[in-house]
Amino acid sequence: MRRCVVLVVGWMVLTASPTWACYWDHDTLMMERRRFPSALELITGKFLRHSAAYYRWRIDDRLEKLKADPKNLRYLDDLAVAYDKLGQHDKAIETILKKNAIQPGLYETEANLGTFLIHAGRLEEGLAHIRRAIEINPDAHFGREIYQQLLVEYVLSRRNEEGALPMPLEGSSTRTDHFDPAGFARFVLEQRQIDEDNGRAVEKELGRAIKGVLGMMRFGNYDSPVLLEALGDLLLSYGRVDDGKRLAARAFLKASYEVSDPHAQEEYRKLAEQALQRQTVHELTYRELSLRRLEKVFQRELEEAEAWYAQVAADERRWIDGGVDVDAAFAKKYYTEPTIEYRDPAAVRATTFKRLLPVAIVLAILLVVLALAASGYGLYRLQRWYASRRGVRTRGESARPSVP
Repeated sequence: MRRCVVLVVGWMVLTASPTWACYWDHDTLMMERRRFPSALELITGKFLRHSAAYYRWRIDDRLEKLKADPKNLRYLDDLAVAYDKLGQHDKAIETILKKNAIQPGLYETEANLGTFLIHAGRLEEGLAHIRRAIEINPDAHFGREIYQQLLVEYVLSRRNEEGALPMPLEGSSTRTDHFDPAGFARFVLEQRQIDEDNGRAVEKELGRAIKGVLGMMRFGNYDSPVLLEALGDLLLSYGRVDDGKRLAARAFLKASYEVSDPHAQEEYRKLAEQALQRQTVHELTYRELSLRRLEKVFQRELEEAEAWYAQVAADERRWIDGGVDVDAAFAKKYYTEPTIEYRDPAAVRATTFKRLLPVAIVLAILLVVLALAASGYGLYRLQRWYASRRGVRTRGESARPSVP
């Protein structure tokens, strides 16, 4: 009986995720992706987005349309966003101000103007317009601008005495316990006055913040190291059990690729390593996942995303050269969000093994039972044969009557 209990307990430990992630975290990337949809795609860049050639085409297209309809607000929004996407922030600001002169005080105008000013490095000015957009419509885009405001305030709070911005915004040496909210996550909870001991309130607030940052990445600069670091902070701090260590490590790694300073690159890599503390390779082992191993898989995911985007850019170039409506052609072909398809072979093998293991155990038990039954029957037949050879009456047989 004791041996059976040990086996059952061992099986539960082997196959189940722990009830507390502060010891060992057996979550797979698939679990994290279900928890945070589109996060991996936004980190790698495999999501519906346009090429630089498209935005140059859009500028020409909207300028031509504005000649016939100079007060069309949608065309002005499209034109301003196209300028911003190409890094022409001053033209983007100039264009959105023309729109504001036609119809002032619109939420979309204030939100775009604030974003353009922030991208131009004019953070304080941009922050004022983001606050104005929130006053007009605080619930727009699921409250994304609220977290954009908080992020800008966080960035401003991290500037040093010379006004320079350290990268990362919070380094690895100041993060004493990677299970406690750190960096932007801690700032959000402080500013929103959320008690860190209230787990449900923390998860709800940080879940909204994650959604907000992912929205900024989708519609702004997905490869911004500031946004990637903020996302990593939030994913790590989301919940003691339901966190996103693997995704957070990828966000920090991607940030390390987007900065040129060697010290910043090394610091982001240290943050990625810290994120993986006590994260197992897969569900069926307690071997810790190394940064080298995760990065190897991440590189394959990035290659997949780059190949997909190269096809988008080629299609848009072909449509432009063919003189077709690029907006219509894009909407027709790319009507669903793409997903990263590559899977870590080790994780796939572990998942397959986990699924097949119960079946294998049942089959093994059946085989043992059949073997025992066959052995018992064989022993019984052997006993009968041996008894008959010795003339011994076996149990259950009646005595033969003697012959006179």
